[in-house]
Amino acid sequence: MLSFELKGGADAGRALVENVSLFSHLANIGDVRSLIIHPASTTHSQLTPEQQLTAGVTPGLVRLSVGLEHIDDLKADLQAGFDAARRLSASR
Repeated sequence: MLSFELKGGADAGRALVENVSLFSHLANIGDVRSLIIHPASTTHSQLTPEQQLTAGVTPGLVRLSVGLEHIDDLKADLQAGFDAARRLSASR
């Protein structure tokens, strides 16, 4: 599992997750499929922003679990998501 923070915060995190097609949008680990999740808007959305931060969930946090797909396909899929997040951040 890999986690990283996007500079654009929650909106950028959602944009990334919503603009990938190969990564499944699931909160599961140990799968053969690649997975992606934005915890602030999914698994931890019932918490207040303060509670999320206490739990280590920042607004732009995205988590990936890489499966068995070809690395070139995964990189291209993530690039499409990063491009969407970058466009959203640039438009603000």
